[in-house]
Amino acid sequence: MYIGDTRSKTQKTAWLSWLHVPVFLLLMAFLLSACDQNSTNPSASTTAAPTEVAVNGFGTAANHVHSLVAFPNHVLVLATHYGIFRSADSGATWQKVAAGPNQLMQGLMAYSLVVSPLNPQRLYVLTLPATVPHAGTLGLYTSGDQGRTWKLAVATASVTSSSIYTVATGNDTPDEVYIYLPNLGALGLRVSLDDGQHFSSAGTLPFGNILGLLAIPNQPGHLLIYGSQGIARSTDGGAHWQVIQGINGQIFQIEMAGPDTPIYASGDAGIYASQDSGKTFKLVNNQTSYAGLTSSITQPQVIYGKTGLSIYRSTDGGHIWKALPRISGNLGNMAVNPANASQVYLSLSYPTAVYELNANSTGWTSLTPKA
Repeated sequence: MYIGDTRSKTQKTAWLSWLHVPVFLLLMAFLLSACDQNSTNPSASTTAAPTEVAVNGFGTAANHVHSLVAFPNHVLVLATHYGIFRSADSGATWQKVAAGPNQLMQGLMAYSLVVSPLNPQRLYVLTLPATVPHAGTLGLYTSGDQGRTWKLAVATASVTSSSIYTVATGNDTPDEVYIYLPNLGALGLRVSLDDGQHFSSAGTLPFGNILGLLAIPNQPGHLLIYGSQGIARSTDGGAHWQVIQGINGQIFQIEMAGPDTPIYASGDAGIYASQDSGKTFKLVNNQTSYAGLTSSITQPQVIYGKTGLSIYRSTDGGHIWKALPRISGNLGNMAVNPANASQVYLSLSYPTAVYELNANSTGWTSLTPKA
């Protein structure tokens, strides 16, 4: 559940084709590549709200997924372009809890949904415009009840004149949270100790830009950042950094299931694994890499990887991968059932849909509500 970033939206081939793009543009393109430009442009002069009828309980065919989180008490939370949805029964039923008509975040898209490793009730999510005009306030939102209700923690305009790229929970206290402001480059990492209400500088990063941050559970002050220049590690909350040696090329996702579990990284060179809380990384597979990774907290050697078309599983810590049954559609995000390493949830986009892998791994069962 403790993942470096929840926005797995593109394949490795797309990343390679973007390497000539300035990193700031890469950051935003990565997030918004699946989003209609009119609907995410605050300066657009026309309303971009979808007018089609709903195709399922998640809305119209234009809706798509940005983040998916699974909890051990059968709770699923889904952040989409047109709303945040929550299930308290493993996907049997869903409720739209934010960003709907007359709800908080109305007219906003939700992305970069994360959970505190010290308080599983504490969630954070970032927002950008989904419709123009929109009624919601752009910013960082937080939930103290596992996604049932939400409130604005801080408005984007109060911390930057640009946008907040990503959010990551801390590991010092349950109220610690980090954000990254890409327009400030190496000075863009900010930290809050009060659930996102106030932020201060966390220190100077060793890289000009980053794609994400992981606060290592149960190790206060221990952080990893990653991006086009590799991986770096801090043991003092970001005040000082050490670049990890042996990383070749870009790293576009880091995944960790929970305390004292391996850390996995996917990048240009393949799949890396760390068995020492991020001090060192070893390349365990140089034949493949995935845009999305998620691992099991109950069986840390079980990892799932996603391309744009297929889902794969490794049961040996990333050395060997086997394809899972194909599923038709635009593959979105994954989340492993915290209580069952063999069960993975998968979201689809255009339209939004959610599936779970069958118990015998022979196919997928839809958890998508009817319209």
